[in-house]
Amino acid sequence: MEVRRKEPSNKRVKPLSRVTSLANLIPPVKAAPLKRIGQTLQRSISFRSDSRAEIVPHRPWSRQAPPTITKRRDSKLWSETFDVGLGQMLSSKEIKRQEAIFELSQGEQDLIEDLKLAKKAYHDPMLKLSIMTELELNQIFGTLDSLIPLHEDLLSRLREARKPDGSTDHVGHILVDWLPCLDSYNSYCSNQVAAKALLDHKKQDHRVHDFLQRCLESPFSRKLDLWNFLDIPRSRLVKYPLLLREILKHTANDHPDRQHLDEAINMIQSIVAEINTQTGESECRYYKERLLYLEESQRDMLIDSSRILSCHGELKNNRGAKLHVFLFQDVLVITRALTHNEQLWYQLYRQPIPVRDLEWEDLQDGEIRLGGSIRGAFSNTERTKNFFRVTYRSGGQLHTHSFQASDAFNKQQWLNCIRQAKVAVGPEPPRSLPQSPSGLTAPSQDKTEERMDQSDSDSSDCSMDTSDPGGEATEPSDCPLMEHTDLIGTPVEV
Repeated sequence: MEVRRKEPSNKRVKPLSRVTSLANLIPPVKAAPLKRIGQTLQRSISFRSDSRAEIVPHRPWSRQAPPTITKRRDSKLWSETFDVGLGQMLSSKEIKRQEAIFELSQGEQDLIEDLKLAKKAYHDPMLKLSIMTELELNQIFGTLDSLIPLHEDLLSRLREARKPDGSTDHVGHILVDWLPCLDSYNSYCSNQVAAKALLDHKKQDHRVHDFLQRCLESPFSRKLDLWNFLDIPRSRLVKYPLLLREILKHTANDHPDRQHLDEAINMIQSIVAEINTQTGESECRYYKERLLYLEESQRDMLIDSSRILSCHGELKNNRGAKLHVFLFQDVLVITRALTHNEQLWYQLYRQPIPVRDLEWEDLQDGEIRLGGSIRGAFSNTERTKNFFRVTYRSGGQLHTHSFQASDAFNKQQWLNCIRQAKVAVGPEPPRSLPQSPSGLTAPSQDKTEERMDQSDSDSSDCSMDTSDPGGEATEPSDCPLMEHTDLIGTPVEV
């Protein structure tokens, strides 16, 4: 009898894996779908995310977690939750009113669950595991803890007003009494710019990055990162006017609740407008404190006196150098982002430009040439897109800066922003540079390009490292610049 020898197996044996997520050890708070909305508080915004792309070195011992099942919330409607037949027959309009009131209540419950989740699954474990210091966590989470009992109070009042059959007669008086509590949002929203900057900086620490990544891969996160949870209160705040108007829309003209709803809407408008103002001023102060001056002559009273940051973001000059440009209410400031003492700063690249003296020009694709002083070297092989030009006179000389936006929409945002700033600082409407029939500016092409080459050339007197601190640029921000609105409807995008 022939005995076959057992051949050695070439099949790899998968080793036992470690716990794939610290977050899996944390029992999640029961939660459901975050209803994301497009509105943002009225404030100055960045065309690009303020955080640079984080470069986290690959570690050979790190394992990719297996795909997880995302936990989702079930959408709940009032008519599906309660038996409408228990009470009197309701009209179609009254059913819609009850749906709107229930949505307000359900939104409060979802918000409370998310705020508790942020503390239980992120704040507390990072503190216990010494992933971040208590001081850092306090800066990032701000006054989030104080918002939880505030919304629990409103939810309790709304539930007490609900009748046994699930319907609610009056909510206006509850809102009028409760809305002044939202003043506490001032400190939370004003802290968000600094909180986001610190969080982005801490993500460069591999322990922080790994913890947040594992949380993101866990079912309880619903594919939302930590900042999404921290931004939920602000998103909820701007939704209140919409919810209240929806309730009012389906409230009969002779209903006694109508007067209180009108009053509540006026109150929330004033509250949001005040928070808008304070948040915008806080953001403006934050970036002014982040400016670095190479010499005293770069300091400008217009920067010091600015209380509004209209917009800011990354642009490139005609040499391809990355610049970070700030448009304050009265002055345009061109900087280069750099890291100093492990923090992101903005070093002035050129003299600040008063908005009153600024002129702008929208350039057609392919009109500008790359390569600085080697004019035309690339004109036959490379068409440039999404450029615009700003000019100003100083000391009898015309100075020119050419900027390239990330895309056509981003360019129009900048041009609209500059146009609005020009209107705000003077009675005369803005005007672009005069055009000749050939499409060039009034001065000759060669002289214009000469000045452009001089203005856009790289600075050689920088005393600090001006290398790009974060590698590749991040994607443009999803938040467009907002015009002033009544803070009830969707803000107008520009």
